[in-house]
Amino acid sequence: LNYSDVLSTPQGLGCCDFHKPSQNLVNSFKTTATGIPMFDTYNDEDLSYNALNDYTVDPRLYHTVALPGLPYKYDPEYIYVESWVRSPGTYGYTASLKENVSPNCGCIVNIDPFYGNSKNRIQIRYADVLLMRAEALIELGQHNEALDLVNQVRSRAAASTGLISGYATNLNISPYVPGTNCTWSQDFARQAMRWERRLELAMEGSRFFDLVRWGVADDVLNAYFAEEKTKRAYYADAYFDSNKEEYCPIPLAQINFSQGVYHQNPGY
Repeated sequence: LNYSDVLSTPQGLGCCDFHKPSQNLVNSFKTTATGIPMFDTYNDEDLSYNALNDYTVDPRLYHTVALPGLPYKYDPEYIYVESWVRSPGTYGYTASLKENVSPNCGCIVNIDPFYGNSKNRIQIRYADVLLMRAEALIELGQHNEALDLVNQVRSRAAASTGLISGYATNLNISPYVPGTNCTWSQDFARQAMRWERRLELAMEGSRFFDLVRWGVADDVLNAYFAEEKTKRAYYADAYFDSNKEEYCPIPLAQINFSQGVYHQNPGY
């Protein structure tokens, strides 16, 4: 049994509502009239749960983020409501759908003081492989070959509406069509692929490592903190320390055990 998921379960279902989607992530699911991401303007205004139809969105929003008033894990018997949220005035009204299972699932076992479930951990999945290959092709200057790989992921997402069709009425997602809704240059392809990774793998633990690999963690995270601290007071003193926090410190016991082979990462 897996006990860790309980920490991300909404409080209305027991505990503890820890790992929550940011407003910035919610906003990133917005789409243009042509069905592609709003790369430059997605964060100009917040996508509010009580005004969802103000924008069209990628259907993956409804597979990733629990929003008040909508079924939790597609189950109409469990409507996600504001009272399920841990300190909404502090942390916002959303919750993660990716890390949790339906309350009706037979895979849940209640064992005091928490419960566990048999949900498997994701190690790697096909969409990740497609996007890793697309990333390599783009960096090699073979971005035209990457177009189909990115579009395979988007096409699968576009077909994922069966479970949400009863309440998600503002969906609009299209493949990238050069000359119609985009210009598929190397720079645009890189932006599109990186955005695709953010949406497809949201709440699965890969975002930070992607930012570090791309060498943009400093710019992206500090821009995020600067904006989010106007919405969330707990970010008031937050910042990303470049050239240090890309990596964790090596435990001192391991350094000592290596007898001089290991050296501490910079900044620690």
